[in-house]
Order: sequence, then C-alpha cells, then structure tokens
Amino acid sequence: MTVPSDAAALDWGAFATVSPVLAQVGRDRLHGRASYIATIRADGSPRVHPVTPIVAQTALYVFMEPTSPKGHDLRRDGRFALHCGVEDVGGGGGEFIVRGRALPVDNGKGRAAAIAASPYAPAERYVLFELRIDYAMATEYGAGGPPRQHWSARQEEQPS
Repeated sequence: MTVPSDAAALDWGAFATVSPVLAQVGRDRLHGRASYIATIRADGSPRVHPVTPIVAQTALYVFMEPTSPKGHDLRRDGRFALHCGVEDVGGGGGEFIVRGRALPVDNGKGRAAAIAASPYAPAERYVLFELRIDYAMATEYGAGGPPRQHWSARQEEQPS
C-alpha cells in the first residue's frame, strides 16, 4: 500500500493493513496496559505521562482527564510518542513505540467506538484523543540480541 505524500499519519486500521505483524505486537503490548505518552510542552521541552491506550479495530485511542497537561499539550501540538510499559529490567515482553499526531475526538461515534473497545469504563468527563501513526518500532529481547521491526510512513511513500 502506498501512502499519499500528504498523509501525515495513518489510523490504526490502515497501519494494521500495511504492517499486520507489527500492529499485532503493538496491540498485545498496548491495549489496556499502562504505557507512557510523551508530549511537547509550550516551552518546547518534553513531558511524559502514564496512559492506558485502547486499540480498537480502526483506531488507537487514549482517554484522559480534561484538566490533564498532556491533553493541553496535544491540543496545542499534536505530536506524540507512545511507549509500552515493560515487564522487568530485562525488557520482558518486549518494547513497542509509536510516533505520530493526536487528534481530539469530539464526536459521539468516535467516543462510542473507543468505549466499546475499552477494557475499562472511561469516566464521562474524560476527553478522548485518537493517535495517528507515522512511525512504529518493536523490539523483542532474546538470547541472540534484540530483533527489531520498524515501519515508517516515509518508507511507504517510496516508489516500489
């Protein structure tokens, strides 16, 4: 699949279509599990927050408190990086990271989809963001070293 050059990032469904193995690793490592999202503060410095991502069939979502600094950051500058939690100091379970753009979800259809896919009951007051992906990487640690898988929207833009 070729991503148009004006496409900044893919929704989860499109990402899963172009990189199904990597998307499955991401789902296993992110869905309903404590993870960390990095945002950009107004002064340009990074900010890191815990979140519990929801991987729906076609979208990657995060809910948060309406007063959360991470929400203010994402509304001002949608760039983010999301990293799964690891199980131990040896990287048990492996790592998964995505980067891209967050979009506020202000419609009932998107919110209903996120709630339906959520492994927990999001509070009514929570705000919702969809995380669009332009880069993903997984690392699985083992005896032979950490095999890595990468995907980038920029790679998809290259002619075949």
